[in-house]
Amino acid sequence: MRAIVIREPGPPEQSLLLETVPDPVPGPGQVVIRVEACGVCAHDVAKRSGILRRGIEMPLIPGHEVAGTIAGIGEDVRGYQIGQRVATTQRSHICLECRYCRAGREPLCDEAVFMGDRGLNGGYAEYVATDASTIAAIPDGVSFAQAAIAACAIGTVYHAAFPVGRIRPGETVLVTGASGGLGIHALQMGRLGGARVIAATSSPGAADMLRSQGADVVIATERGGDFSAAILAETSGAGADIVIDTVGTPVFNAVRKSLAKAGRWVMVGQVTGTFVQFNPAQLFLRDISMLSATSTTRSELQRCLSLIARDLIRPVVSDILPLEAACKAHALMEEGALAGRIVLAPHASGVAA
Repeated sequence: MRAIVIREPGPPEQSLLLETVPDPVPGPGQVVIRVEACGVCAHDVAKRSGILRRGIEMPLIPGHEVAGTIAGIGEDVRGYQIGQRVATTQRSHICLECRYCRAGREPLCDEAVFMGDRGLNGGYAEYVATDASTIAAIPDGVSFAQAAIAACAIGTVYHAAFPVGRIRPGETVLVTGASGGLGIHALQMGRLGGARVIAATSSPGAADMLRSQGADVVIATERGGDFSAAILAETSGAGADIVIDTVGTPVFNAVRKSLAKAGRWVMVGQVTGTFVQFNPAQLFLRDISMLSATSTTRSELQRCLSLIARDLIRPVVSDILPLEAACKAHALMEEGALAGRIVLAPHASGVAA
């Protein structure tokens, strides 16, 4: 099969190599998926560039946002059939037995394998193998491109907004990196939860689009700019009740100063490899909770696919590119001018945004 292989970190044109590799074979409990769509995530960019190193083993095929049809079924798999349309969570293996799996927190599984982080088994390929326990059926009316980003770009911020952030009607939600793949869907989650939503962005030209996605207020600053004064002005000095932070270090202090008393700060993204220093008293004296959200459970993926099918959440796909255009996709991601997600179509057929 054709696949994009990364053998060492570097710029897109040097590291994203189109190669022919062996087709995956389903092991016990696994299925092989014919990949019709694979989202391009900042996680992919971070490991390709060398920013992300933990758990990364090269050579690898990147990609963890997959939708397609089942092309092969291994032993002990029940409930699925050849040709069925399915989407994946971000992991290709979980144990189902550890305390995290038993508690319904399988992204934290002791044996979890993040799809595309090691081995030649990721979504930037014509086929990928994954445990049947990590997939969900795609409802009628949901396209492959929409389903591909349901777990990561949508499910992660669903997890951040509701199980972790506990959005309540009437609260104020601030979303950083609002025009990115996570941020733009976090706006929709805030609206779904009945909150007043403020979008912080470094793309001033995206204001109208962000309002159409659920933002009541759009605040544009340069990258890493301090938007806290504008947030306080928009909230009569109170600050935001919840921040869904998709950026991390560059906006750390701006977010800290933007939070209301008893605010909840939910971290879901980090765009640089740099660290930050702060005084913990700046948080605990105001009873601020620093929280985090990682990935999506299978049940959350199913919930998000249902929200998409019911038109309560609308996936934002900015472009669909062929597999050989992976370099272009990564370059566009690094430019930061995208709204929503880019999707790769390895087979370039039957994929619609």
